[in-house]
Amino acid sequence: MRETGVALVTGASRGIGRQVAADLAIAGYDVVCTARSSADSPGKLPGTIDETAQQIRDAGRRAMPVALDVRDEAGVGALATRVMKEWGRCDLLVNNAAVAPPGTTASVAVKHWRLAFDVNVHGPMYFIRHFAPHMQAQGEGRIVNISSSASVEPMIDWASYMVTKAALESLTVCSAHELLPNVAVNCIRLELDVYSEGYETRIASGKEMPDFEHPVIMSDAVHWLATQPLTFTGEIKTIADLRKLGVVRSQTRWESSA
Repeated sequence: MRETGVALVTGASRGIGRQVAADLAIAGYDVVCTARSSADSPGKLPGTIDETAQQIRDAGRRAMPVALDVRDEAGVGALATRVMKEWGRCDLLVNNAAVAPPGTTASVAVKHWRLAFDVNVHGPMYFIRHFAPHMQAQGEGRIVNISSSASVEPMIDWASYMVTKAALESLTVCSAHELLPNVAVNCIRLELDVYSEGYETRIASGKEMPDFEHPVIMSDAVHWLATQPLTFTGEIKTIADLRKLGVVRSQTRWESSA
């Protein structure tokens, strides 16, 4: 099995995506990091793909920062062509980018409902559609989708997030069967409070901030899935599952500054 190579992480400008990208570089991967926030076009929250790219280079690996909206299928296809032309392969795809527009099924604006599907479901599908054929041609590849316990547990006022994460898990299982035998597709169902700038904005102002776990636990989970045999596919694993296996470090603590 291949434990290093070329990895691509979406939503890599901050939070979990940035941590995973930086830690994959430490593990020996060259990393393509994508997100909308770049030095030329920063977002409302801190963090850019250029900052993530610098962390990757500081670890001694190549970085390819690409400003990209995962809703842009043509852009995803062009990126796949570029990665194969410039770096020759893609061994690991981490579909991390996500949005969580608030609202119940009855109250959420239709445009926000569609946004959630476009980013959380269609985006990962575009990346799988355009990168998996190259993985098959090179003989192997691994895809890790980042889901949430919202896929199976009710979350008041987050209907679009619940439904799209359930759909992402279904996409995982579907793709795993379609891409047998040489591309493994698995999913991490995150059931814990893990710090990210985006998650912090979802917490109502004026309320006491919880203590988060450090996003490094997601790096542990992604790296373990990336080193499993290709026969390990179509699985949906929680951090608790992986801690029982001893492959994710024990509970971490990230104290909010709020």
